[in-house]
Parts: sequence; structure tokens; C-alpha cells
Amino acid sequence: MTIRWGCVGDGEIELNAKLVLSLVLAGLAVLFTVQNATVVDIRFLFWTLSMSRSLLIFFLLAIGVIVGWLLHGYSMHRTKG
Repeated sequence: MTIRWGCVGDGEIELNAKLVLSLVLAGLAVLFTVQNATVVDIRFLFWTLSMSRSLLIFFLLAIGVIVGWLLHGYSMHRTKG
């Protein structure tokens, strides 16, 4: 799918749907980061860590994706053998 922008013959710009979607998602990520820039303290047992809320959410998402990927690989390995 291609979105045409501008008049024909007047430096027409063709935007790919993936490019438009990528730009929208990047804009939303920037907006999310700006709105969640507050520094929060994380306490676990005797450790204390300070980081921005958006970075904390990103790390938790990354950990969840990695754990899900590992569990999926483990379950696929069990069903094959």
C-alpha cells in the first residue's frame, strides 16, 4: 500500500505504509518517554536503584519478552523429544 502526497509533477512524495506506521510508533514512543521521565526509586531487599519510569517499564518489558522466548523454546524442545 502506498500513500501519495502532493500534486502530480510537483515533487510528489510516495510514503510506504510501513514508513508511516514506523513514524507514528516512534512518535508515540517519544511521547511516552517524555511523559514518564520522572525518576523513581526501586527497593529490593537491601538494594536501592533510581531510574526513570519509562526506562524501568522498558527493562521490565524486555525481561518479559526474554522469559517468554525462553519458555517457548523450552516447550518446543519438550514436545519434539
